[in-house]
Amino acid sequence: MEEQVAVASLAALAQGMRLRIFRALIGAGPQGMTPGALAATLGLPGSTLSFHLKELMHAGLVSQERDGRHLIYRPSIAQMNALLAYLTAHCCQGAECDVAAAPGCSTC
Repeated sequence: MEEQVAVASLAALAQGMRLRIFRALIGAGPQGMTPGALAATLGLPGSTLSFHLKELMHAGLVSQERDGRHLIYRPSIAQMNALLAYLTAHCCQGAECDVAAAPGCSTC
């Protein structure tokens, strides 16, 4: 991944509502969600949702597909994995990471 693409992806996710939309789509998985389902889940007006989805699509984090009369939005798992790989490419100076769980952390 090029730096410019990583910056665009991070910029798109740096806005709270777009991050919530992306996380909702990640939760839905490959089957994706319609704008109506997303709007209902997140309590957003359609115009606001449309604006944010456009930004996420522009960054390559979300794809859109027409299914009859419906639009289906899906997360781009490959793009997110590429972004994560870019961010962690130089982790631990190339050595295998052995990150210990934080004391008292039940989810680590």
